[in-house]
Amino acid sequence: MKISDEKMVSLSYDLTVSNEDGEKELMERATQLQPLTFLFGMGMMLEAFEKNVEGLTVGDKFSFSLTPEEAYGDYHEENVVELPKKLFEVDGKFDEKRVTEGQTLPMMDTRGNRMMGSVLEVKPDLVVMDFNHPLAGEILHFDGEVLDVHEPTEEEINALSQEDGCCGCGSSSEGCNGCC
Repeated sequence: MKISDEKMVSLSYDLTVSNEDGEKELMERATQLQPLTFLFGMGMMLEAFEKNVEGLTVGDKFSFSLTPEEAYGDYHEENVVELPKKLFEVDGKFDEKRVTEGQTLPMMDTRGNRMMGSVLEVKPDLVVMDFNHPLAGEILHFDGEVLDVHEPTEEEINALSQEDGCCGCGSSSEGCNGCC
């Protein structure tokens, strides 16, 4: 069976990006024991990702790259902001356990839109947050294999409707742990 719309797909892959030295740095790995499984053609994955695996069958290997424009866009300095520490208080005290450098926190803008922000720095009165996607500005390199393609079962469809929309790297959901 070929990967096509409304098929359940399981993939193993390594996602790498090139560092300053031109060496590839591993960002995410989906294995045979913990594959990326998603319903193809339903907007769960980046469109360019799906185009690169469409038509493949079990056992096919793939290797492709996505530009920032095809993935998470360019990195924008204006998405790095300083916020008052008061925004991070719980019961009148700054939440120093959760708000630490490197943490990714769920946030909401003034219009009620949910987003994830990474803490870059905690200053005496401010918290510096980065609201760019963690992979913004990166060229994503995928190397992997198709593990399974099948018609979705009723249980799989029900399980998907219970999830928060985050299916692994490539997901457009902002709620994913840093990667996608």
